[in-house]
Amino acid sequence: MKRKIILILGALMSISLVNEVNAQKITKKAEATKATRISRTKVVYKNPKTKVIAQRTLPNKREVVSKTGSKLYVSDNRFYRNYNGRYIRVAPRAGLRIGVLPRGYRTVVFSGRNYFLFDGIYYESIASEYEVVYPEIGTVIYELPEDYEKVEFDGEVLY
Repeated sequence: MKRKIILILGALMSISLVNEVNAQKITKKAEATKATRISRTKVVYKNPKTKVIAQRTLPNKREVVSKTGSKLYVSDNRFYRNYNGRYIRVAPRAGLRIGVLPRGYRTVVFSGRNYFLFDGIYYESIASEYEVVYPEIGTVIYELPEDYEKVEFDGEVLY
């Protein structure tokens, strides 16, 4: 019995003298992640940013065209709108009439009708003027304007 008491006291003393006890050693392993590359053509941005180019001034040779109260400025065969003291390039709305076609236009014939195309804008001859019109569905376009954008719509890439 004396022997058991000595063993128990010895065990208690050895435990009380130890400052730190670890039951289990914890080690953390860092898992390496592998980067996958995706082609740019497969990425569809939810909010694509449109490119807006503004000019402070327009050349002196410009025309003012108005349709339904809004003024458009025509300079170098391009249409501009004044916005906060700057001129932003815009596409004219259908129904706008001009007296002379811009230099460099192309004639497009579709369903027996002649359309005049310049910089992505379609014109139709009405009396002695040219009216901006929307192209008919199915009209074939042989070249894109220089500042075209790609858009994905219903899984199809449109320009």
